[in-house]
Amino acid sequence: MPLTDRSFANGLVIAGSILVIVGLLGFAIPIFATQQTEDVAKIGDLHIQTTERTLHVIPPVLAGGVLAVGVILIGGGLYQKR
Repeated sequence: MPLTDRSFANGLVIAGSILVIVGLLGFAIPIFATQQTEDVAKIGDLHIQTTERTLHVIPPVLAGGVLAVGVILIGGGLYQKR
């Protein structure tokens, strides 16, 4: 089944909307942390574990770029629908 221009335009609008949301989240939450728990030692039923916390930083330029690409895709999709 070939893609029609309308379904392609709908795909662009949906992909652009997702990128806009991700870009806005990048601005709203620029730093987030993840945790990873690992077993350090195991003696019988005794488990010794450590939890490592890692901070991740989203650069504002990256969030702005994703937002801009999303807006461009939405505009392109809406333009093709006309």
